[in-house]
Amino acid sequence: MRIGLIAFLHESNTFSADQTTLENFRQDVLVSGEDVLRRFEGSHHEMGGFIDGLKQLNATPVGVYAARALPSGIITAATFDEILKQILAQLDQAGPLDGILVAPHGATVAENFHDGDGAWLTALRCAIGEKMPIFGTLDPHANLSPAMVAATNALLAYQTNPHIDQFDRGRQAAHLLARTIQGEIAPMQAAAFSPLAICIERQCSQESPAREFLAEMEVARRECRLLDASFFYGFPYADVAEMGAAILCIADGNQTLAQESADHLSAVLWDRREETLGYYCDIESAIERAQQLAGPVCLLDMGDNIGAGSAADGTWIAHSLLGRKVDRCFVALCDSEAAKTVSSAAVGSKLMLSIGGKRSEFDGQPLVVDVEVVSCHAGRFVESQPRHGGKTEFDMGPTAIVRTSTGLTIQITTHRTAPWSIGQLAHCDLEPSQFQIIVAKGVNAPLAAYEAVCPNFIRVDTPGTTAANMEKLEYHRRRRPMYPFERDCPYFVKSSTVEHDDPLGVDDLGRDDRR
Repeated sequence: MRIGLIAFLHESNTFSADQTTLENFRQDVLVSGEDVLRRFEGSHHEMGGFIDGLKQLNATPVGVYAARALPSGIITAATFDEILKQILAQLDQAGPLDGILVAPHGATVAENFHDGDGAWLTALRCAIGEKMPIFGTLDPHANLSPAMVAATNALLAYQTNPHIDQFDRGRQAAHLLARTIQGEIAPMQAAAFSPLAICIERQCSQESPAREFLAEMEVARRECRLLDASFFYGFPYADVAEMGAAILCIADGNQTLAQESADHLSAVLWDRREETLGYYCDIESAIERAQQLAGPVCLLDMGDNIGAGSAADGTWIAHSLLGRKVDRCFVALCDSEAAKTVSSAAVGSKLMLSIGGKRSEFDGQPLVVDVEVVSCHAGRFVESQPRHGGKTEFDMGPTAIVRTSTGLTIQITTHRTAPWSIGQLAHCDLEPSQFQIIVAKGVNAPLAAYEAVCPNFIRVDTPGTTAANMEKLEYHRRRRPMYPFERDCPYFVKSSTVEHDDPLGVDDLGRDDRR
C-alpha cells in the first residue's frame, strides 16, 4: 500500500486583529514531498503516528504536503489559496496512491472560506474521486462541520487535552485505513451537532465534566462495538456558524448505528450542559491564593492564551504582581523591540523598558519598569517528551531575561512562544523551583509541561482576545439559539448530512463573498 500524507493545521482566532500569511507557516512547518517524512518521522505528532503505523504494516508512507502555523488570526485568502494549490500540485506528483491520511486542525478560518478545513478537504475529495479512502485526525477543538464529515471516510479526534495522544491517534487512523483497504472493515461515520458552546475553562480532559463524559463515550464505544467515537469541545474564538460542540461516531458498515450513537451521546452531553459553564477567578484573588499555596503556583493567563491565537504580550497579571510587589515571580512577554534593546546591553546593566501591551487594547498597558539585565539567549530549544501539540522544536527568537527590584523575572521573547515546554525556562538557565508564581499564557495546554514542577494551578480570568467568558465576546456568525448565550435554548440535534450544489460546496463551507 502507498498512502499519501497531508497536513494543513491552523487554529484561527477571528477576534485577533492579526492575519496569518504564508510567512507564518514558513516559521513553523511548510514542506512537501520527502521532506514531509523527514520533518515528522519520530515526532510525537499525529503525522509521526501515521508514519509509524504504516511502517508497522509494511505500507509505504508517501509525503505529499505539510503546513502548520501557530494559532493566530484568520488566514489571508491568498495564503489559503496558495497552500491548497500546492497540496493539489504535490498530490499530482505523488504517483499512484491507495489512500490518504490527513491532519487538518478543524478550526481553520480563511478570508474566503469560514470553514477552511471543510474547503480544503472537499477540494481534496474532488481531486481524487469518491473511491479512494481519506482517513485522518482532528484536534478536539475543531469546529466540526458537515463538509469535513462528507469529504472523509473516518476522522479521529485526539482524546486528551492537553493533547498528548496525537501520535497514538495518528497510528490508530493508519491502522483503520489499512484494514479498510484490505477489506476487513467498512467504516461509516456520522456526526451530531448540539446547540452548545463549552467554556474553555471546562475543557481539560483530566477534570470534570470532560473526564466523566469521555468515560461515558468509552462505554458507548464498547457496548455499541463502534470502530471509534470522538468528542469535540469546539473552538469558541472562531466566529463561524460551525462553532460549538459535536460528536462523531464511526461504525463498521452501519451508518444508522453511527448516527444513532452520535445522537445519543450528543443528548447526554446536552443534559450536562450546566456543567460546561466556566468558573472565573479574578486576578487579585488568584494572586492572593497563589501566595498561600505551595509553590511554584502556575497562574494560567486565560485571556492571553497563545495556543488559541493571542498576542502573547498581555500585561494584566504582570501589572498586578508589580503593584503588589510580589517577590519570586516569572512571566514571559513577547516584545521584539524590547528584546532587541536588551540584547545590546551588558549583563548586570540597568535599563528602563516598555514591555508588552502593544498589540491591541485588550492586552493591557505596556509594562514601563526599571530592570536589571540577567542574561540573553538564542531562544531555540528542543522538547523530548510528548507535550501539547506534539511539538518538539521551539524558536523564541533572541530572548532576554530581566528582573525588577520587586523580584519579578520577565522573559522577553522575539517570537510568540506557547508555554508547552518547561524548556522555555530551562533554556534560559531558570530553575522553576526558584519562583513562587509562574505565569503561563494558556488554559489547559500548559498543564502537560508544568505539572511536573508546579503542585498548584489557578486559571485566571483576564481580558484579551481569548477571554474565557465567551459571553463577553461579540459574535456575528454563530448559530442562534445556542447555550450558554441563550440560556433557554431548546435542544435540537443536527445530523452530518450535507448536500453540495457545486464542486466545493461553497454555501456549506461559509464562503465570504466580500472577498
